[in-house]
Amino acid sequence: MNYLFHLGHPAHFHLFKHVITDLRAAGHTADILIKKKDVLEDLLKASGWEYFNILPEGRGDSKLGLALGMAKRDWRMLRHCIKRRPDVLIGTSVEISHIGKLLGVPSINVNEDDWDVVPMYAKLAYPLATRILAPVGCRMGKWEYKTAHYDGYHELAYLHPERFTPDPAIPRQYFGSDEPYVLMRFARLTAHHDTGISGITDELAQRVIDEIGDRCKVWITSERPLSPRFEGHRICIKPIDMHHVMAGAEFYIGDSQTMAAEAGVLGIPFIRHNGFVGRISYLDQLENTYRLGYGIPAAEPEQVLETLSLLMTQTERNTLWKERRARMLSEKIDVTAYFVSVLETQRTRS
Repeated sequence: MNYLFHLGHPAHFHLFKHVITDLRAAGHTADILIKKKDVLEDLLKASGWEYFNILPEGRGDSKLGLALGMAKRDWRMLRHCIKRRPDVLIGTSVEISHIGKLLGVPSINVNEDDWDVVPMYAKLAYPLATRILAPVGCRMGKWEYKTAHYDGYHELAYLHPERFTPDPAIPRQYFGSDEPYVLMRFARLTAHHDTGISGITDELAQRVIDEIGDRCKVWITSERPLSPRFEGHRICIKPIDMHHVMAGAEFYIGDSQTMAAEAGVLGIPFIRHNGFVGRISYLDQLENTYRLGYGIPAAEPEQVLETLSLLMTQTERNTLWKERRARMLSEKIDVTAYFVSVLETQRTRS
């Protein structure tokens, strides 16, 4: 079969990389379409895989910019599909649902955000999708009837022990020693569903550094422009190395949802601080059921510092988090294997 994957975010490269590898090893073909987003293209280049960028110019963050970007991606994906004739479309984008319906090709939409957290996306993508794959507990509203729920998280498609083993030598390439370190992440929070959402402020970041800087080095990665006062904490990590570096951290602090979940499934304590706390099912599960991290609303910055103090003084933290991670893994699946099984049994006509 000929599969087409559309990747719209660096996390989607990781989400599907082992799926693509396994499908190709089984004799199938897999085209990869991408749009310009952060380090996504860097990851594809590092992989050595052929890909097609259908929006190399990027798009604006305004409503008009979003609409124009979607129209361009629709048109360019349509041309690609007419030429390549894929049997199944897979991804996390609106476009695969549109083009799949137009051409009569099954589209499988893969998402982990509750529909009411990304309502615009849900209304544009789900009505025309053939099938939706989502974690157990993810709210799908009126599209529940076409959703297949699985016991897992996107992050377990690439960070499950069957798929990933941390290399402790990689962090040393960046830091030159075994000094303990903390990763802090600033997300841009400019997507359409981020409207009105705030995260870690510069003032809070400075207080975190002041609080723990004498015990752990705080390294910052940032999507948004970094204040000059943090230049001494900036770290540029190759995208392909990020998970190895994260796996060696004492803990993670940030306003990025994906990196918080990645830390959680790796057994690294995380503090997630933004306006989405309490609204996203799979992160609530990591935080409240498995207790692998802490979600702290944007309105409660003092709670970040209190939680940080608790983590720093927790003498059995490493053992405790290993036990919690082990429990989580025992109750979850190898998500890559599940995705492959779904795709290999998918009918090629909608």
